[in-house]
Amino acid sequence: MTKRDLLITEVALRDGSHAVNHQFTLDQVVNVSKALDEANVPYIEVTHGDGLGGSSLQFGLSHTNDLELIEAAAATVKNAKISVLLLPGVGTKEELKQAAKLGAKMVRVATHVTEADVAPQHIALAKELGLETVGFLMMSHMAPVDKLVEQAKLMESYGADVVYAVDSAGALLPHEVKERIRAMKENLSVEIGFHAHNNLSLAMANSLAAIEEGATRIDGSIRCLGAGAGNTQTEVLVAVLDRLGINSGIDLYKIMDVAENIIAPILPKPQEITKDSLTLGYAGVYSSFLLHSQRAAERFNIDSRDILIELGKHKVVGGQEDMILDVAAELAKK
Repeated sequence: MTKRDLLITEVALRDGSHAVNHQFTLDQVVNVSKALDEANVPYIEVTHGDGLGGSSLQFGLSHTNDLELIEAAAATVKNAKISVLLLPGVGTKEELKQAAKLGAKMVRVATHVTEADVAPQHIALAKELGLETVGFLMMSHMAPVDKLVEQAKLMESYGADVVYAVDSAGALLPHEVKERIRAMKENLSVEIGFHAHNNLSLAMANSLAAIEEGATRIDGSIRCLGAGAGNTQTEVLVAVLDRLGINSGIDLYKIMDVAENIIAPILPKPQEITKDSLTLGYAGVYSSFLLHSQRAAERFNIDSRDILIELGKHKVVGGQEDMILDVAAELAKK
């Protein structure tokens, strides 16, 4: 593998699952994985948007079983490692064992930022299975810095090789990212990662802020194929890092071609900052709530922005998708 200054995890085949309503086909996953591998992307995450076991009426049914997608991606790549996401309580330890058996090399055990204590069993199992193991603290904007550090240290103590601050809502501002990454860097011994969303058009700025404070793992989604307005755009990130003299190891021309020739045709619509995705970042709402809220707005004939603002006031988090309909119904009565 090329010597790299930092490691990029490409999340379009997981986070982008939200944007395509979890309808990735086997052919799409194989074609994208092959092209990303040829561009020398080190990690490719493949799972339902809500992780292993996420295919459900509550989160959205997958077109194809996640384990089939993982197996196909793992059989396709020659150098890249296939990563999976696991939310304890959504995915099971048995599903993690199957994912590892089918070729997954890394797992990101994801919890709400204040709930790291639900992760020790899954992290321990991941280590037993020989998987590179990442603690993934979602909705990091909802906790003060000292609380985030406390939870990150728990992830480290359970055995995580890397701990991420995850801006699931795309709500953090650059100085807030700096505070969080700096504090994690000062208090942990493991590598620090950062995952951004672009709802306030700050994903790139926030990723660079994280790198400046010592983060060595950064997530990107090619062509911004992720929940909400997408994530830090991978091909743009590679170009910016090149300009900064930071070697990602990814071939710039090839990753541009993947974005243009393979990803763009499968996008249901261009990824851009719409009024709804902007509201996600403004209100601090989980990016995967976008399509759920739009459907609820249509059903109750109300403004989807009102739903998102109200969800932000209620501090609703991932796993509480059923609250979206409740909030919409209440708003419709007013």
